[in-house]
Amino acid sequence: MSASAKIAGRCLCGEVTVSVDGKHDAQPGACHCRMCQRWSGGAFLAFTAAAEAVTVEGPVRHFRSSPFAERAFCGTCGTHLWMRNTDDQAAEYDLMPGLFDAAHDWPLRSEIYSDKAMAAIRLKGDHPRKTEAEFEASNPHIN
Repeated sequence: MSASAKIAGRCLCGEVTVSVDGKHDAQPGACHCRMCQRWSGGAFLAFTAAAEAVTVEGPVRHFRSSPFAERAFCGTCGTHLWMRNTDDQAAEYDLMPGLFDAAHDWPLRSEIYSDKAMAAIRLKGDHPRKTEAEFEASNPHIN
């Protein structure tokens, strides 16, 4: 489900604001890989937005979490903001849906690393799922 309405979000302290004015995916995906578990405390949820549609203001800090990606967070309160491919400056943003009030009713799009999900965070639903082996076979840059 794609949307194009402008949405606005913010971090916990309000110092960082994020707006999406253009095409974005109005359905988050979930990742249960070990890196995302460590970063999020459980399952990483994100929706995609075109780079040119995203405007960010405030004290953002970046952490290069892998050879191909960065994760961003508020420099004041530490709220997680996004993950993004650093190999491509035009890459979409994988934004945290919890920043945006508009995301409250969005259904889950998909799940990856579903076989690695923590027992407390097994997601129900009829959405597509890929195991670690299935996802990494179709994304060789991960390894």
